[in-house]
Amino acid sequence: MRVFITGASGFAGPYLVAACEAAGDTVIPAPPSSAADLTDPEVARRLVAEARPDVVYHLAARAHVGQSWADPLGTFKANIGIAANVFEAVHAEAPSAVVIAVGSSEEYGPPAEALPMLEEHPLRPQNPYAASKASVGVVARFFADAYGLRIVHARPFNHSGPGQEPIYAIAAFAEQVARGLAAGENPIRVVTGSPDTRRDYTDVRDIVRAYRLLAAHGEPGVYNICSGVSYSARELVAKLGEIAGVPVDHQIDQSKVRANEVADVRGSAARLHAATGWAPEIPLEQTLRDTLTAFS
Repeated sequence: MRVFITGASGFAGPYLVAACEAAGDTVIPAPPSSAADLTDPEVARRLVAEARPDVVYHLAARAHVGQSWADPLGTFKANIGIAANVFEAVHAEAPSAVVIAVGSSEEYGPPAEALPMLEEHPLRPQNPYAASKASVGVVARFFADAYGLRIVHARPFNHSGPGQEPIYAIAAFAEQVARGLAAGENPIRVVTGSPDTRRDYTDVRDIVRAYRLLAAHGEPGVYNICSGVSYSARELVAKLGEIAGVPVDHQIDQSKVRANEVADVRGSAARLHAATGWAPEIPLEQTLRDTLTAFS
């Protein structure tokens, strides 16, 4: 199996590369943007033509919610433009390839219906990143309908694990705990934004396993990838303190509280399970422990 991966050097990308290689796939990662700018349609088309892929995993994106507020138009241009270029390149050069287009649970926004969020729930994106990902989903459906491309729109909910930058919640909390342990603090001070907003977390290793199963078994359409359980920042910080074996002084920084933040995000992966048999295998406690170890 020949697989072409955009965003292979990001957070989930290396895990996906490793999983594909372990399965015997021939992996062709898109070069970093400094060498190959996927916002250029000719570059995208050339890379897909050279890769001759059976599967395309499209992970490349500006992926941080907070940073998207600083440059909304740049976020739209990058995320929508790159996706459209990749889909058009597949249409022109590898029309039989399966495309896994990675979206986000942020597309849903505040739940208009009861939790858990299902794939058919209406989308009400509440930040520029979320709006860009919802738009990518529309573009994906267009290419599937107009050209018959086999595009699967995966909507992973929050995912974490070793190697994630500490600009994301679990990694940021774990990095502070690791730094406090190294300094001999007791209690360890951990600063967060809103303590009670809840998110559905899945280990990145389970996420990439879902991508591969969708490539093998998923029909075109939308699939949530999630645990079905949500946790608050307050609960995550407490769990990290228990794992580290130290008391934690949890402080709230109001400047870190985001505008239009959705109070609770929790999804159902029933459609994904029915199509592929996937279920999360790595418990949150292991994700937290492994992330903390990576910063130690």
